[in-house]
Amino acid sequence: MRFLTAGLTVGLAFAATVPATAMTLIYGEAGPNRGVRAEATQWFVDQVSEQSNGELTIDVNWGGALFSEKVAVQSIRDGVADMGSVIGVYFPQDMIAYGLADLPIPNPDPWVGMKATDKLMRENEQIRENLAAQNLVYIGTYTTSAVQVGCKGKTIETLDDVKGLKIRGVGAYGKVFHDLGATPVDMSVYEAYQGLETGLIDCTQTYPYLVEALKFDEVFDSYTEIDFGQIGALGIMMNKDSFDMLPPEHQQALLTAGEGLADEFGRILTDANQRSIQILKDKQIPVLKISDEDRARLGEMGTKYVDEWVARADAAGLDGRALVDDYTALVAEFTTQRDEQGYPWAAEAN
Repeated sequence: MRFLTAGLTVGLAFAATVPATAMTLIYGEAGPNRGVRAEATQWFVDQVSEQSNGELTIDVNWGGALFSEKVAVQSIRDGVADMGSVIGVYFPQDMIAYGLADLPIPNPDPWVGMKATDKLMRENEQIRENLAAQNLVYIGTYTTSAVQVGCKGKTIETLDDVKGLKIRGVGAYGKVFHDLGATPVDMSVYEAYQGLETGLIDCTQTYPYLVEALKFDEVFDSYTEIDFGQIGALGIMMNKDSFDMLPPEHQQALLTAGEGLADEFGRILTDANQRSIQILKDKQIPVLKISDEDRARLGEMGTKYVDEWVARADAAGLDGRALVDDYTALVAEFTTQRDEQGYPWAAEAN
């Protein structure tokens, strides 16, 4: 079992000083050291060092060097790393509580989604206990931002246009596309470029910033903003044994940096999303929006998948309906905060 490593640094005048202990945490990340999430992860690492006056450092092992995304929970729980990134959709049972953030609950704003998810994961006692029973501690969260659709050779102006299309979809969102008459195709978003180019798929579920990151502007003939919830169960978990071994001030450094991650990634993601949409517009690729009526219809169609999650959460010993209500209330709370106060990084810029 691997846990944090510690090195003792003693000043020359050791009799008159208190020895300082420098500790390094091992972090497992399946993704590469580039892109918006890597930028935010590095910010988190730097913040932990700053919050701890350099006493706590994090060694990030990028590119799946320690474990793949599909075994992240077991690896962190078992101490292969002290902490790491977790994609909840790969762990529907272990990450049942976190999976709430993946549900088709309408909210297109990445910052609002992250703040709501973060507060729920951080403060809800039943979620903390569920994770603790798995030897895990929640640290901070990311998001994909709003679920949208890009197509090659096809155009989605209304939900009726989805019928008969071959669409790459994930989670409840893919199931709703199927319910609308689409043919679902199982592939990763990183395979979608080639899938569109070869005709294996007509459209792909995507997120705005990926247009720039994956060069989707080279294959998209149209892009439709459906603003259908987010994939938000994507964040940082820590081995509870490792966390408990840290002194309180180092634990607080991690939690403070983790809580700030939503604001920082919100800033990064908002900028990246705006750049991506501008790339499409500059190439005169149509950027469409479905109607409010269609968006309400999507919400109604997603209800049964929310109900399915509630039943699974109840079976896991959680109060699923109460968690959905809490999350929905938090989305409303942070939407109001955004509307009244603006984004925190905008205030800082002024």
